[in-house]
Amino acid sequence: MMRKRGLNILALAFAAVVCHVAAVSSVLGSKDKEAVNADTLTYEQDSLFGERFLSALRQREKGNADSSMMLIDSCLRINPRSAVAHYMRADYFADKDSVDLAFSHLETAARLAPDNDTYQERLAQMSLGMGYFDKAIDTYERLYQAHRDRDDVVAILVRLYGRQKKYDKMLDAIRRLEEMDGQSDQLSLMRMNAYEMKGDAKGAYNTLKALADSHPNDPNFKLMLGNWLMQHKRMQEAYDIYSGVLKSEPDNAMAQSCLYDYYNGSGQDALAKDMMNRLLFGKETPQETRVQFLRNAIQQNESTGGDSTNVVELFRKVQAVVPRDTTVAQLKAAYYTLRKFPKDSIDNALAQLIQLQPDNADARVQLIQDKWASQDWKEIAALSEPGMLYNPDFLPFYFFTGLSRYYLKDDKGALDALRKGTAFINDQSNTAIVAEIYSIMGEIYSANDLKKEAYAAYDSCLQYDPGNIGTLNNYAYFLSVDGVDLDRAEKMSAKAIAAEPKNATYLDTYAWILYRLGRYADAKIYIDQTLKFVSDSTSSNTLYEHAADIYAALGDYGSAASFCEKAVKQGGDAKALEKKIRLYRKKSK
Repeated sequence: MMRKRGLNILALAFAAVVCHVAAVSSVLGSKDKEAVNADTLTYEQDSLFGERFLSALRQREKGNADSSMMLIDSCLRINPRSAVAHYMRADYFADKDSVDLAFSHLETAARLAPDNDTYQERLAQMSLGMGYFDKAIDTYERLYQAHRDRDDVVAILVRLYGRQKKYDKMLDAIRRLEEMDGQSDQLSLMRMNAYEMKGDAKGAYNTLKALADSHPNDPNFKLMLGNWLMQHKRMQEAYDIYSGVLKSEPDNAMAQSCLYDYYNGSGQDALAKDMMNRLLFGKETPQETRVQFLRNAIQQNESTGGDSTNVVELFRKVQAVVPRDTTVAQLKAAYYTLRKFPKDSIDNALAQLIQLQPDNADARVQLIQDKWASQDWKEIAALSEPGMLYNPDFLPFYFFTGLSRYYLKDDKGALDALRKGTAFINDQSNTAIVAEIYSIMGEIYSANDLKKEAYAAYDSCLQYDPGNIGTLNNYAYFLSVDGVDLDRAEKMSAKAIAAEPKNATYLDTYAWILYRLGRYADAKIYIDQTLKFVSDSTSSNTLYEHAADIYAALGDYGSAASFCEKAVKQGGDAKALEKKIRLYRKKSK
């Protein structure tokens, strides 16, 4: 019975190993035949190894790496030549970032099981990672010898031989690739590059010339050959190729670019400029090429101290050729901004760009910001409202639209935009913008006597920006008007005047809250401060009415009557105020 049980355990161990191949990084490859070296072990050792290896796998699957490795160590004491056990240890040390130990065990596993592709590839990859390039080359070469159809392995060898400057071997690896995959343009270019790195100009030229000759109807390879010739100072030959291509294809932008480089490199500035203009203003010039030369022209103008009017004229001419090219429009707006052109010029460039590319959020925001100082809210609304359509998840456009509608006295339109915007608030949203959205909503709700909604909006604002001074003041004031939560209102108002101690509006709010709390003497101190900093632009009938009520509460009816008179002059309710004036005058006698 014991003997039979031992055999079953060993079978289970190997079954578990096979399952582990798929589950944990291919521990065993399909060709690993010596996992436990059964031929060299006694039956008892064989059974014990299988039992402990199975337990190690179970511990690993449970996430108990240390326990698993203790069992693997026990397995190695039984059979030090177990490739799979060494591989398991390599995995363990790799997870622990003990790279040298991991590499040592992986190298041992690969040596003990040379036919195991998994071990060999893992060793090659780790050798690369550790900078052991010669070791990686040796390993990949062994893989190639075992699998002569693996072009991926040979492709890696091409790169490795090139890195190690072993160019003859690099060329041999390219030859092997051609034997496997057949000749191709890519491999020909790879061979040409190998010759170049080797310093074999003749070999590079012959390879590239053969490639160009094999594609007589493709000018790109001819131009590539021309560029090679120019780089190697064979200028006339290069010129002949460029001219030949342009003769057959006058609008070939690549040939024009090459000829521009030729003229530029040979000091023929006038011809180079003519070729640049040909590319800039040619209707058939590809967009990327046109923009590249436009950038070059701008850089040349800047480097030589040229007048920016030259660039302005250049943009005008280019846009006359390609009026709907968004990249040119972007470059123009960027140049105008960088050179700090007059605001009207920048704004016109941005407006032109937005017309061509209405979903360009950056340009639209920049234009809105430029218009902000004018406070032309109709124009700002006209810019921001389309932004909500073209960039529906871009929160600032909802804010700009809501704020502009708010200043235009369009509460409905403002709320509609701001409410839509709240649907796009997330963890990445700008908290200052989010806070302002809720702050404006609170103002609108308060103005429309929607107190519950107003307080909820103010709370949301302060959640995103606890120091939002405007909201702290307004929220506190509306609480005092409603006569609720006055202690909280006092704390919020105190924060506002601490931030801006000379702000008459904030001082008035704090004075009024103190009055509602019955702290009349304190209220007088702050209403006097309010009157000290008030100006004609900030004064209002409400402020003087507050002063009147505070002074009256302290028995100074004469001053209270005077404040009521000022409130009347500021547009207060004359009928109600006249009644107070008569009462205060009577009490002051």
